[in-house]
Amino acid sequence: MLALVLLGWAIARQFSWGAGPWDAVERQFTICGQGSAAACVVDGDTLRIGQRRLRLTGYDAPELDGQCDAESRLARVARDELAAWLNLGPFEMSGGAEPPRDQYGRELREVRRGGEALADTMVERGLARRSRLDRGWC
Repeated sequence: MLALVLLGWAIARQFSWGAGPWDAVERQFTICGQGSAAACVVDGDTLRIGQRRLRLTGYDAPELDGQCDAESRLARVARDELAAWLNLGPFEMSGGAEPPRDQYGRELREVRRGGEALADTMVERGLARRSRLDRGWC
């Protein structure tokens, strides 16, 4: 029974069912610590908008303070590419006014532009993986 519930949840997440309404976002992002803090990219899968912290879902990017130099370098590239993607123009973010949150209090959001899911783009470019369980950046 638990397996069926988990399978249903995974399918719903894959197709964004239950993700709440999609809201249009149009703003410019900097790299956090470099310029305006109104909207900035923390790393390859985390944003700040004002006081809000957002964890982008559907992928896992390498960590800036990674376990090796290769992971840290790739994390900087992923962070910069995320900022560039976001700054291409308006995009949509899932979750509505009351999004789910992770254990750190960050809003959990999916992001897309037109028919392009950000998660797919980051994975296809080799800047992220689908799962945190898929390790080996080093």
